[in-house]
Amino acid sequence: MTSNSTRTSPVALGAFAAGLLAATALVSAISVLPSTPATAQIQLNAEAIDPSKGFADLADRVMPAVVNVQVKFTNASAGDEDAAPQMPNLPEGFGEFFKQFPQFRNGMPGGRGEGEGERPRSGMGVGSGFIISADGYAVTNNHVVKDADQVSVTMKDGTEYDAEVIGTDPKTDLALIKIKSDKPFDYVSFTKEEPRVGDWVMAVGNPFGLGGSVTTGIISARGRDIGSGPYDDFLQIDAAINRGNSGGPAFNLEGEVVGINTAIFSPSGGSVGIGFAIPASTAESVIASLKENGKVTRGWLGVQIQPVTEDIAEGLGLEDAKGAIVADVTEDSPALAAGIRQGDTILKFNGKDIKDSRDLARKVAQVKPGDSVPVTLVRDGKTMDIEVKIGDMPADPKMASKDSGEDSGKGVTLSGLGLKVAPAEDGAGVAVTEVAPGSPAEERGLKAGDIILEVAGAEVHSPSDVRDALKSTDKKRVLMLVKTEEGQRFVAVPSAKS
Repeated sequence: MTSNSTRTSPVALGAFAAGLLAATALVSAISVLPSTPATAQIQLNAEAIDPSKGFADLADRVMPAVVNVQVKFTNASAGDEDAAPQMPNLPEGFGEFFKQFPQFRNGMPGGRGEGEGERPRSGMGVGSGFIISADGYAVTNNHVVKDADQVSVTMKDGTEYDAEVIGTDPKTDLALIKIKSDKPFDYVSFTKEEPRVGDWVMAVGNPFGLGGSVTTGIISARGRDIGSGPYDDFLQIDAAINRGNSGGPAFNLEGEVVGINTAIFSPSGGSVGIGFAIPASTAESVIASLKENGKVTRGWLGVQIQPVTEDIAEGLGLEDAKGAIVADVTEDSPALAAGIRQGDTILKFNGKDIKDSRDLARKVAQVKPGDSVPVTLVRDGKTMDIEVKIGDMPADPKMASKDSGEDSGKGVTLSGLGLKVAPAEDGAGVAVTEVAPGSPAEERGLKAGDIILEVAGAEVHSPSDVRDALKSTDKKRVLMLVKTEEGQRFVAVPSAKS
């Protein structure tokens, strides 16, 4: 099917606003990488654009590879109204974002402020995408094509093609589609260079269904965690992106894709200069896996981890607050087989420094299952290297620990921490029965029902064990291993000497 124009009428825009893609009001800034023919791409890579002369040449070269994505859906789920009302197809985990920032939810077009009901059971949506190979493979967002019964793309010249969804990855909000045509297409490539804060970017996409639009800006920040999933590592850009830009590309001056526009912060639904793009380094590996397997295969270590805070670093005797501390190890996991233990602090993985727990999770996920990688860790103050054969992440990974019950006894008071403890009912650890408001214990997130398993590396079975351990150290901070409803974690608390 073909079309002579990519212009969208106001009526169509109204339908789009009520439909699938318009629901990306907060998360709508995702655009797909535009691409160019292989020959044009080589010329473009050979000579970077001079921004002082404008971006027209860059736009001319890459826009043939950028597509508008149209979807039709029927009988689609209305989603979790409490987590994200009137905003279907949000990336996995965005309910938590709205709980933290309700002002972004309530003012959204199509939200409660405009009197809209829940997501319609059928309708249309628009987004953006970009072609990454001459045979018609293209990238967009998962939330653009999720639940779609029909997908089509429109080229710069107005030609329209049907497309099929090859695979999606909700954890990174990426999707791979294939244009149904035998003709060769212009395409673009992902950058191999790490972008820097301050670099120029040009975003191309389909805002509000208007067709190919170009905006420019810079990379404002890197490594943003916006609560959308376990592998958040967004680029923040200030190029204007709006609803319908989702899945579109952000280019560098060489015409390479540096990111896929995915989300915006906005009290109104329009651009305020704070947009988020999935980095090319993340997208390239995910898309390659989708193309090869139709799904994403991720590496799995099998540990429950947490970041090393200043307090925890002091308690461990580390010079810097970096790395990830192992709070628990999953049964039958690669970590257990390799000898990783609870309390180990992982400083390097596969030869790369670990900044924090999220950094480790991302690096593990990028390793091909079956590969063996070196891990540098600190145990009992000693640095050691071990080899770990990475496993295939289960669809539903087992938790590293079980839920714990509450202890109903009044317990013994540890006045220095502001909590009461009593022996756990099953004899494993010491139960927290009460936490004083404003106390050091409350400041560190301890609560009634938590179970203290270890203090300063020693197992505890009675309140006196906890008290003795707090007194037996010369350090100002002592690490407690605490089991909560969410799992196990280390907490650095003041010692008796501090």
